[in-house]
Formats: sequence, C-alpha cells, structure tokens
Amino acid sequence: MTALLLALAAAYGTHLVFTAIAFGWRGLSPGPPVASASPHDLRTTVVGLLEIDDVRVAELLGAVLALAAAAGVAGWALFGGVLPPTAFAAAGAAVPIAAARSRRERRQDVARESWPRLIEEIRIKATTLGRSIPQALFEVGRSAPQALRPAFDEARREWLLSTDFERTLSLLRARLADPTADSVCETLLIAHHVGGNDVDRTLAALRDDRVMDLEGRKDAASRQAGARFARSFTLAVPLGMAFVGLSIGNGRSAYGTPTGQLLVVVGLVVMAACWLWAGRIMRLPSDRRVLAGVVR
Repeated sequence: MTALLLALAAAYGTHLVFTAIAFGWRGLSPGPPVASASPHDLRTTVVGLLEIDDVRVAELLGAVLALAAAAGVAGWALFGGVLPPTAFAAAGAAVPIAAARSRRERRQDVARESWPRLIEEIRIKATTLGRSIPQALFEVGRSAPQALRPAFDEARREWLLSTDFERTLSLLRARLADPTADSVCETLLIAHHVGGNDVDRTLAALRDDRVMDLEGRKDAASRQAGARFARSFTLAVPLGMAFVGLSIGNGRSAYGTPTGQLLVVVGLVVMAACWLWAGRIMRLPSDRRVLAGVVR
C-alpha cells in the first residue's frame, strides 16, 4: 500500500513538473485555473438543462435514482462490500445528467451549423426580395432545423399578438439561448428601428464570421478524432483488467478485503478523473452570450 501511494505521488509530481515546463501551468491542480461561473452563467446552465432540452426535474431525478440503484447493484455483484457499490452508484447517477448535457451540446452544434444558411436567407429576403424584417425572420424560421422551430413559432405568435418586435426578439433570444441568435436579433432590431442600408453588409459579415468559426471547429474536431478514441481506453482497459481479475484464482475474494475494496475505489476515482480531465483538455471553447443581458 505504501509503495502504491509513493508511486502515485511520484507520478503526480512528474506531471506537475512537465506541465510547468511545457505549458507554464502553476499550482498543484491538475490543470490551469478556470474562472468560477457567475450566478448568471449558473442560471443559464440550469435553464438550458431543464427547459431548452425539455428535461423535467422529476424525470431527471427518477433517472438518476434508477441508474444509481442499478449501478450500485452491479458494483456489489462484481466486487461486494460497500465502497465499490457506492462508487458505482455515484457514477451511475451522473449518467442522466451527462446525457442531458450531451443533448444540449448536440442541439447547439445543430444551431451552429444552421446559422450561416439562416443568416444568408434573412439577408436575401430582407434586402433583395423586399420583405419586412419581421416577415423575413419568421419565413426563415419555418425552414430552420426541427430543434429550433418551436422557438421561432413561439416568437411568431408573440409578434402576431403584440406587434412588439423588441419583445418578440427578446423571447426568441431567451428560447434559443445562442450567441449567434443574440447577434442576429440585435442586428435585426436595430435595422427595424432605424432602417438604413447597413443591414445587408452587417448580416453578410456575420454570416462570414459564422462560416469561419464553423470550419475552424470542424477542423479541430477532425484533428481530435484519434485522441477522442484513445480516451475510451481510460475506461475500457482498467475495467477489462478488473473483470479478468475476478476469474483468476481468488480474485473475487481479494477484492473483498479492506485493502482490495480501497484499491477498487481508488482505481475508479482515478479513471473518472482521467476521463473528465481528458474531456476538459479537448473541449472546444464555446461562444459567450455577450448580448444576452442587453436591456433597453
């Protein structure tokens, strides 16, 4: 046990020295410090999880409890004792939350890929075809991806009832919760209020910017394909070795000893830390909603 702790300390010290030299990271944390989320960011995350993805609190809680119980039973069947089933239950409880976040990220990816086309259609309809800005926006909304159409439909109903374009765009921005949508709505609102010929140039520049951002993200994702595949080995290899150990000699009884129970939990924690850390390193930066709080 002492040898294992010394090996872990030596490995972590080597990591700290390497990252300090190669990346300039300082401190004792595994990676560079990240600014804590503001209350607005936390509120936006909760809204995106519970409303944008149509996740209900009761459904999420039920899924968390069910998967935690199933994972705990599986952990007990494999390793026995108390600590491994508890760690398995914690991992199982995190699966529904991770799945909800994954659905939200996929929705953002769909919106990111669709906005260049939507912006170009709004520009053509508003400047070339002579549509009013609200009419161009809602016509384009009908051809938006399925995940975005409910937001456009709700905004269109608000426009028909109130004819208040500013209020309509505020509703659309809240429902889409997307940085590009914020920029498009702000541009359209200014053009609707003051008019002018700059809306064509502004929308064209915004379209070009979104196209460049999308191409850059696709290039980065393609370069990370091999690393993302290798990331799966942080779970597959240790779990496979543990399952093989169950069938060799007195492997199962060894897992049932206090030392075996502790080492199983340490191994699970290290696996989870490596998985999360690798995902954090490979995560592409997301756009911030700098116009989300604009109030007139």
